[in-house]
Amino acid sequence: MIWLRTVALVATLGVAACATLLPEADGPAPASTPFDLSGRVLVSYDGRAFSSALRWQHAPGRDEIWLLTPVGQALAYIVNEGNGATLTGADQKQYQAGSVEGLTRQALGWELPLTRLQYWVRGEIAPGSAPGAVERDANRRLIRLEQDGWRIAFVNYPAEEHGGLPRRLDLARGAHKIRLVIDGWRSATAAR
Repeated sequence: MIWLRTVALVATLGVAACATLLPEADGPAPASTPFDLSGRVLVSYDGRAFSSALRWQHAPGRDEIWLLTPVGQALAYIVNEGNGATLTGADQKQYQAGSVEGLTRQALGWELPLTRLQYWVRGEIAPGSAPGAVERDANRRLIRLEQDGWRIAFVNYPAEEHGGLPRRLDLARGAHKIRLVIDGWRSATAAR
């Protein structure tokens, strides 16, 4: 009887030890991690270009994105919720789709990969699909990533007092290129 208890204890400790020795997954923080960022976006697609200022509030189950002129007028206001996405243009014309990706393709002519971008802007690998390639710097921060057909370069990490999040992302898929420059981060709760 003591022998069986000893074997059970050793097996339990062995499983626990294996669990602690496994490398940490490259998985991201939960999707509900709220943030509020401001910056600029430059897009080139189909021989055309688009640029604007950007404000993005991300909260569990809801994203709000403003694409703005240099003087702060809204070119487009995008809301993404569980039941789909809506884009309202400067002319108040509304577009709706099941996803932001489909919506921006329909209304703007280029795709904003929001589902994955909410992780990438935080220097994380998006869940749900394995990355094709991952490159990290000496501090273990992502500097290059290939995921879901996108190639992402994480550029210009600031000093740790700024949270250590990337300040620029260069995304490319085929001839579609997006440069996202992040000028500032605020906690989403402070913005409300």
